[in-house]
Amino acid sequence: MELDGAGLTCAQVHDAAYGGARVTIASLDRARAAWATARELTGPVYGRSTGVGANRGVILDKPGLDLLRSHVCGAGPPIPAARARAMLVVRLNQLLAGGSGIDPAVLPVLAEAINGGFTPPIQTYGAIGTGDLGALATTALCLLGELPWHHEPPPLSPDATPPLPPGTPPIDAAEPRFPFAPEDALPFISSGAATLADAAIACHRLRLLLEAVIDVAAMSFTAVGASAEPLAAAVQEARPHPGQAAVAARLRGLLTQELATRVQDPYGYRAFAQVHGAAVDALDRATAAVEIDLNAAAENPLISGSLAWHNGNFHSAPLALALDALRAALVQTAQLSTARLATLMDPAYTGNHPFLADRPGSSGALILEYVAQDALAELRLLATPVTTGTAVISLGTEDHAGFATQAARNALRCLEPLEIVLACERTAALRALNTPTPDRPLTDDLTTSRHALTPHPPP
Repeated sequence: MELDGAGLTCAQVHDAAYGGARVTIASLDRARAAWATARELTGPVYGRSTGVGANRGVILDKPGLDLLRSHVCGAGPPIPAARARAMLVVRLNQLLAGGSGIDPAVLPVLAEAINGGFTPPIQTYGAIGTGDLGALATTALCLLGELPWHHEPPPLSPDATPPLPPGTPPIDAAEPRFPFAPEDALPFISSGAATLADAAIACHRLRLLLEAVIDVAAMSFTAVGASAEPLAAAVQEARPHPGQAAVAARLRGLLTQELATRVQDPYGYRAFAQVHGAAVDALDRATAAVEIDLNAAAENPLISGSLAWHNGNFHSAPLALALDALRAALVQTAQLSTARLATLMDPAYTGNHPFLADRPGSSGALILEYVAQDALAELRLLATPVTTGTAVISLGTEDHAGFATQAARNALRCLEPLEIVLACERTAALRALNTPTPDRPLTDDLTTSRHALTPHPPP
């Protein structure tokens, strides 16, 4: 995977994190240009010749690396190595976009760390959407040799880039090192790379899961004889939301005939394209927001032309708002899935015994509704918007926060309950499409459905 500071996608971040993709650097030209400019700057430059935060007015004659040491603090469980590796990929790509003024010699060392399976020991809590300072300061101290790296070879998934050919020399396991100059401290940590990495992984996984929703819905449409009339092209052209049209077209292609046993079906079928299409649109908007920032020189100060531009491009409001909307949309998609699950339990729609039992009075697949509603309740909690809150810190100098970190973290957490809801519907639809079996534990059936929906390991 070649990084150039311009074309990184959510799918590529995921592949680098979980697929074992190795990274190469296209060019250091933009980073070198910014570094050359930064070395010629005179006067106060935030973080280079001054303190940071409320100390921005303090001129530092000989700034040290204490900024890095003071910002290493986190709490909670460590994040998985794959997510830490994704953070390194994002920060490397951002630095290649130029604008930081950092010594470009650090960039090949970051690539070595990624390819060698070295990741910093990062904990879950410590950022509020105005920069992942603790995570990146931890990375910097690993590069300085003051903290130990976590080391494990990057895993290869079934759809990963092919492994290196036999006979390829093993990767050098020597720990990556870089002697940061004091003026490189702030330029290295001034980024939301960990938040963006989580957001990119979530968007990629959710895209796969939202595609699977359509396949599951097609099974339920068939099982209850739902009408395909609401999916007609004429209906979509009358209200041309792009996600709605795309969902309707794909579902039309999965249904074998125009089934119309009822004049109008419940909303779980009749309004499926509208509701699920809105989730697809929300995902598209979130992905666009993430990918803009994956390739942005969102540095403060920004070294551009011959000047240092002090700015607020680090603020995560666009990302946080997009992820809040996405999580809300996921709840609506899951709600329709539980609505279809309810019809699958109803003999009026399936022609089977209640709850898809093999005989009257048996409970059949009733328990699936409990599991689905539990997971749906979790989704509702995770959809609580983060952008309605804020924080004032650093003696009032930093008087607003976007909390995109929490929005991205919750987007990742949405994957499991959404998958469970859909797996409940899929399990019931399969039972409805086949001869119901006698009562038995359904845990294995549900696990099989989950694996069918998401072949990837959890983030």
